[in-house]
Amino acid sequence: MKLYKLFSLTATAIFAAVGLIFLFLPASVLIFFNNISGYFGLPQAPVQGMGFYLVLASAYMYLVTLLAYMMYRYPKEKIYPFILAQGKLASSVISIYLFLKHQAYLIYFANFIVDGFIGIAVLYLMRIKKEV
Repeated sequence: MKLYKLFSLTATAIFAAVGLIFLFLPASVLIFFNNISGYFGLPQAPVQGMGFYLVLASAYMYLVTLLAYMMYRYPKEKIYPFILAQGKLASSVISIYLFLKHQAYLIYFANFIVDGFIGIAVLYLMRIKKEV
């Protein structure tokens, strides 16, 4: 249970920080990935600072932050990690789909890896938290 709570609290802080970056510095993440895309022979993603998708990205980060916090606060509840894992795995699958079918942007591939890892980690922690 200690590992589960530590993961939940850490995820809460990271998701909140990323959400604030998305909201207040929306272009910075894309610029960072665009700066290293060339090293992998990948095209740069268009940088668009404001718009409707910024609302959705910020709201999504708020939601995953809340879910991670609820996991920390109520570790016996099964619904919070289940929903968080579903959101992260959906984000991962959509990212790899867009990487393969839309454009091979590094940001898509990175999100596939990061959100896939988080989703799988949450499912794993759900399974072992009784034992830990």
